[in-house]
Amino acid sequence: MLTKTRVLIIDDSALMRVVLSKMIDAAPDLEVVGCAPDAPTARAMIKTLNPDVLTLDFHMPGMDGIEFLNRLMRLRPMPVVMVSSFTEAASETALKALELGAVDFIGKPRADGRGLDDYADELVDRIRAAKGARLRRQGTFAAAPAAPSVSALPERVSGQSGGRVIFIGASTGGTEAVKDVLSGFPADCPPILVVQHMPESFTASFARRLDRSCALCVVEAAGNEKIEPGHVYVAPGHSHLRIKRGSPGYLTELLHTPPVNRHRPSVDVLFDSAAALGPQAIGVILTGMGKDGAQGLLKMRQAGAVTFGQDEASSVIYGMPREAFQIGAVEEQCALHDIARRVMAVAH
Repeated sequence: MLTKTRVLIIDDSALMRVVLSKMIDAAPDLEVVGCAPDAPTARAMIKTLNPDVLTLDFHMPGMDGIEFLNRLMRLRPMPVVMVSSFTEAASETALKALELGAVDFIGKPRADGRGLDDYADELVDRIRAAKGARLRRQGTFAAAPAAPSVSALPERVSGQSGGRVIFIGASTGGTEAVKDVLSGFPADCPPILVVQHMPESFTASFARRLDRSCALCVVEAAGNEKIEPGHVYVAPGHSHLRIKRGSPGYLTELLHTPPVNRHRPSVDVLFDSAAALGPQAIGVILTGMGKDGAQGLLKMRQAGAVTFGQDEASSVIYGMPREAFQIGAVEEQCALHDIARRVMAVAH
């Protein structure tokens, strides 16, 4: 007999509670065990119903979703998928929720009802992934110790011709994983290009948050930028990110072409372009749901690049790294806290 994942919906909108309930209950392996309009009701229902996963809105009367999440993850950690509107203003709140320990976030369905079937598929996929996620609370995985300065290595690394370039791909759980990895790099490390699966309205806030948390200069890629050491270029949520040769050195390139593996930006698109650099490229695939990036990382390794994958024990979702490892794309698996050190050890 199928054991269903028990879901509690927390949202102050009665209409949204009904809509989400119908979508979740339609999945054969999920069931909604309750709906709460506010934090006090949610607390009582968690105690009596013992759900496996929560969906949680940011905006609630009295205690808001962030404060509720903060208390929940300190007192009774459990998988949470944030469900709220995708706006620029909400992006900082969503990133804070992920920092506090939420597994994932998703926007609310469109008010005009368009795309509801696709939305329902995405919602239940995220709930399923959250059920099997490794929970991360603040400070669960320590950041890597600072890597040695590139200038202290035998040969100074340059982002121009002859130098290394680092490529990082991540999805679910990746916002904090990317932050931890970048915090381990020195200010003069090789240039880094990052694809993190994220909505269009979130990537600028994500880049600013990373910029504040590490020694590197982190920006949302704008296209045709000359990549430079000590700089990180984050793919915007509306476009694929690639690297292309300039004169001299390399440039960023943005493509507003169809999604790949259901994603735009796609890790595979970035890694495919990185394979053209051969041994100059270093590839890193981090926590995430699905298989985006696995084939691209394999192409990188076959072209002579050094490739790393996050290990299962430190991944929130060991999906993308597992897919890459199983097809032979990963040369070395590392715990999250060790990735920056290992990358810098070969980046000379």
